Amino acid sequence: MNIKLKKKTRINKGIFTLFLVFYSVVISAQDITSVTVQSSNSAERFPVFSDCDTLQSKSLEICFYNKVQDFVFNNYQVADYLKQNNFKGIVKVLFEVDATGVFKVLYVDVSEEELILETKRVFGHFPKIQPATYNGKPTYAKFTMSISVPLKSREVIAEENLVQTQFVPNKTKKLTELDNIVYKKFDNPEFESHLNIPFSHSYYSHFDASLNQMGSNNHTASKPYTYAEVSKYYNLQAVNASLKKKGDTWWERKLWNENTVEIKGEDYWFTLNPIFDLQVGTASKSKVSSTFVNTRGISFRGGLGSMLNFTTTIFESQGRFADYYNRYAESIKPAGGNPAIIPGMGIAKDFKTDAYDFPLAEANLTLAPSKFIDLQLGYGRNFIGDGYRSLLESDGASPYPYFKLNTNFWKIKYTNTYMWLKDVRPDVTVERTYATKFMANHYLSWNVSNRLNLGFFESVIWTNSNDRGFDVSFVNPIIFYRSVEFASSARSGNAVLGLTYKYKWSNQINFYGQFILDEFSLGDVKKGDNSWKNKYGYQLGAKYYNAFKVDNLLLQLEYNHVRPYVYSHSMPITNYGHNNQSIGHQWGGNFRELIAIARYHKGRYFADAKITMGTRGLDFDTAENNLNYGGNIYKDYDENRAFNSGVKVGQGNETSIFIADFHGGYLVNPATNLKLFGSFIYRSFDPTKNTATTFNESTSWFSVGLRADIFNWYFDY
Repeated sequence: MNIKLKKKTRINKGIFTLFLVFYSVVISAQDITSVTVQSSNSAERFPVFSDCDTLQSKSLEICFYNKVQDFVFNNYQVADYLKQNNFKGIVKVLFEVDATGVFKVLYVDVSEEELILETKRVFGHFPKIQPATYNGKPTYAKFTMSISVPLKSREVIAEENLVQTQFVPNKTKKLTELDNIVYKKFDNPEFESHLNIPFSHSYYSHFDASLNQMGSNNHTASKPYTYAEVSKYYNLQAVNASLKKKGDTWWERKLWNENTVEIKGEDYWFTLNPIFDLQVGTASKSKVSSTFVNTRGISFRGGLGSMLNFTTTIFESQGRFADYYNRYAESIKPAGGNPAIIPGMGIAKDFKTDAYDFPLAEANLTLAPSKFIDLQLGYGRNFIGDGYRSLLESDGASPYPYFKLNTNFWKIKYTNTYMWLKDVRPDVTVERTYATKFMANHYLSWNVSNRLNLGFFESVIWTNSNDRGFDVSFVNPIIFYRSVEFASSARSGNAVLGLTYKYKWSNQINFYGQFILDEFSLGDVKKGDNSWKNKYGYQLGAKYYNAFKVDNLLLQLEYNHVRPYVYSHSMPITNYGHNNQSIGHQWGGNFRELIAIARYHKGRYFADAKITMGTRGLDFDTAENNLNYGGNIYKDYDENRAFNSGVKVGQGNETSIFIADFHGGYLVNPATNLKLFGSFIYRSFDPTKNTATTFNESTSWFSVGLRADIFNWYFDY
């Protein structure tokens, strides 16, 4: 073979020492040999095969290279399936001949696991040889080699004249920790991890049917799910593979199929993705010419070992919406001068003259020490229920810090959640600091039979009155909160009870529902006079999977009914709210609502339709009538209460609401659930009496955009 040896020039000894510090051994050869080594003395001896021991200097080097090439060429076996698929690639190998003359593979760079294993096998069969020497003493030498697949002989390589070598053994032994880091082919380990699946009604509908098959010992009410939970019933890997588009270039793969950055090593993995929500639209009868959302973010997700997973997402957003939504956002603004709270997002500041700037962050750290338990420390939102709405715990409010404990055994899943919430009203803001309140709840889901699931819910909210802080009385996960709250305070807390059910009529049809009890007076019930104290609500719903034998068509019908004064309290700070938003149903109290939903997807195409019809009992909030009719959860129910008896849903300024919401589009990248979409919302709002803040209005709102669908954003207010 034709080997070109770099001639060494005489250089200053000090400069050469620096050269040795910054450069390690490099051997570069094409295909089966590319070897480079470094040494301060070109007269030092190369590693010696037995057949080369009579040679000296350059001849010895050439003999070493030839022996390495020939051994690899004669012993390397490429897997049959790679040959059949005409696989072409380069296997880059970093190896060492140590001070005892033993070959050791330090690192192999190639995407195919089979080639990594074969490389290690071949080098493990090299005979022991005489090591390199420096100053007459044995030393180690490092080499790199490029092995072409399909294999090429030494003669072919020589003809191509692609081999260049340089030899310089190390003067001092160097650390190889970075070089020894092992990388593996990224095979979507996320799908088997304990990481939360971002909660989106549209995305969750893809596997809802699989999770609700009769006879499965699964629990579907507590959301978000983890990938480990879903993968037992729905093959996420196979679905993801079926959605892949052909793409040969890096840009094509990253655009259509893959995470922007995805790395997997020994017992760890992580991904990094940019996140976008870019929309433009127009709304009828609007004060502004157009609506828009401009969200840029980054999402970092990963796992360390099999037990620890983490995710963090940071968003920077600006937006302007339809007038009705802007008014609602401004109606719940916090103390301190900020103009609005964007529902589900957080506190906003002014952006230019007619828009909002609203940052958002979410994070979750999950530890699963056993198959029975996982612990989560997060900043985000949670949801309990099988419906579109939840009366018990909804994801319609802004994110909050929480700690969650999930325990799964036998036919039981037991979820404990501890939350740190905020009251941002001027009444409780002190020294420009918002008031902190605390919430603890637990939810026990029990699979009674192959068809029936029952759930039992209890929640309590308290505040930092009398330096109470986070009351450790509620830390015990298997205690009754109402009893603890009674013993811990002079009725300063707010306790709520709930019941859920799900009945699987068949694999295609499920019935579900909820019941919430905020306060209950048996004596008043017996009177039959509809006392205000009977604060309860209920939900009835049904789902029809693969409806009318159409694959991936989901039909859903849901009715929600919540009496006046539910979620409110005699001390508004301990109501069922956070950041001026309800933790339960987004409409607060005093309403009834009927929702019809259809969702369909095929491949990367999707379409969602939702019709909402409802009646709300709103307050007049005028000089003539400032009574509390039970819809606003941030009002003291003992102050200006409209009625003590004869209380019914719709009392006050009875308002009819109709909302039609249509979404459709194309899934650009399954890795980030990035969607190209168009949406149309029609909203009719018709109160009995027009006031300054509540008046008859109809809105048509059309939008198009590109959005990563990784959380629910509700516009049906």
